[in-house]
Amino acid sequence: MSFPLLTATAALPAVGAIATAAVPAAKRTAAKWLALLFSLATLVLAITVLVRFDPDGDRYQLTESHAWIADFGVRYELGVDGIAVALIALTALLIPFIVLAGWHDADPLETGSRRWRPTQGFFALILAVEAMVILSFEATDVFLFYIFFEAMLIPLYFLIGGFGDRAHEHGEQAAATQRSYAAVKFLLYNLAGGLIMLAAVIGLYVVAGNFSLTEIAEARASGELDMATSTERWLFLGFFFAFAVKAPLWPLHTWLPNAMQESTAPVAVLITAVVDKVGTFAMLRFCLQLFPEASKWATPVVLVLAVISIIYGALLAVGQRDIKRLIAYASISHFGFIIMGIFAMTSQGQSGATLYMVNHGISTAVLMLIAGFLISRRGSRLIADYGGVQKVAPVLAGTFLIGGLATLSLPGLAPFVSEFLVLVGTFTRYPVIGIVATLGIVLAALYTLVLYQRTMTGPVKPEVSAMPDLRVREIAVVAPLVVLLVFLGVYPKPVTDVVNPAVKQTMLDVDQKDPKPEVEAAK
Repeated sequence: MSFPLLTATAALPAVGAIATAAVPAAKRTAAKWLALLFSLATLVLAITVLVRFDPDGDRYQLTESHAWIADFGVRYELGVDGIAVALIALTALLIPFIVLAGWHDADPLETGSRRWRPTQGFFALILAVEAMVILSFEATDVFLFYIFFEAMLIPLYFLIGGFGDRAHEHGEQAAATQRSYAAVKFLLYNLAGGLIMLAAVIGLYVVAGNFSLTEIAEARASGELDMATSTERWLFLGFFFAFAVKAPLWPLHTWLPNAMQESTAPVAVLITAVVDKVGTFAMLRFCLQLFPEASKWATPVVLVLAVISIIYGALLAVGQRDIKRLIAYASISHFGFIIMGIFAMTSQGQSGATLYMVNHGISTAVLMLIAGFLISRRGSRLIADYGGVQKVAPVLAGTFLIGGLATLSLPGLAPFVSEFLVLVGTFTRYPVIGIVATLGIVLAALYTLVLYQRTMTGPVKPEVSAMPDLRVREIAVVAPLVVLLVFLGVYPKPVTDVVNPAVKQTMLDVDQKDPKPEVEAAK
């Protein structure tokens, strides 16, 4: 029996969460190092998965299958395709940086005071989320996926409500109230989506008789499972609604700005760069593979919603006073591009969307973590409270600029390639949608450059005149991510080589081919 590599990759951070939580309260530093050690060990296993995966091999590899709840056809089934491998690697890569960036985020609030927060719990919850996200990417049993899709809400709820950002212009009491509101709103939105999905999962079992993604997809392709059109559409809507909440897609997005605003910067990165990718990933794996005809039926509406997300998120980002809310609305705009690429039903669009998931995770991590370092120094999230930072902290300002330029998809940085592929893939089949979506690029340049101008340039405000530049730990957090932004911007082939075969399989699932060029190439 071969080594269960996928189980180990998900189990290791779960074990790390338990071990970190068990560290005595007086050993806070030991808990931090233990969490970092487990996150690095998980990264090693994720790299092993990446190395062992053969892009030209079977669709699902490193598979595991064991009986679980036999009476209901539920199995413990795992397997990864190229898209899942890329996102597992992204998750495992970002968690060590999240841990390092949040090194002091759960320290005692006041030295010598009884007011304290359980440091061990903070890092244990981060590792618990990592374990559940990785299992969500690996699960090929629909019910197994659903369990972890919902279970990750619990640690995230406590990370937002219990360990949120304390920077608030109206004091600690107002900050606590806003954290509680953001945590409850996050939980209610995602639980509502999950409950609707549960009804669809049960309906899928009634129709198919099991929960195995591969078996149901094969039965549909061979004609053994003939699903009524109305049934398929209702089931698709149940799944898609939950994924659209998680993604998030307009108008189901309103929980994200509150959650990111009230979270610490590392937790905000965990939410938007890691957890939200489960929603867009699931659209590719479950919606398109299980319900191909319904996916094509819903495509026009989904594309319109995606374009609204792009423009709406960018417009609201332009008018934000709060740094974190600006980044949150920018992310809503970027997720619109990802969903647009998925439902463009072209290989360029879906390849670009998958690459966008990876690149958005890295670029958002850089921008949000630097914003977190900035906010921790000044104690305010308001853009108006900054000015002239580049004169007193040039390294901080320089890395902030790189993160901002990546956000607006500057050529030479990673997001440009993915955004270009999404727009090309969309334009070849839906030219009007593609043209309208390009407005999001213009608006991205506006909100990013205005943010940098108002915070980093101009006269040095007295409150930031003594602001220290990035410390060694902080440079260790952002420097590797900046290198990745440049490397993948110049040479994205390592990622596209992994994801493209899976994209081709997804195109076969929905029985779509790329439109032929209207002008033939010169011979």
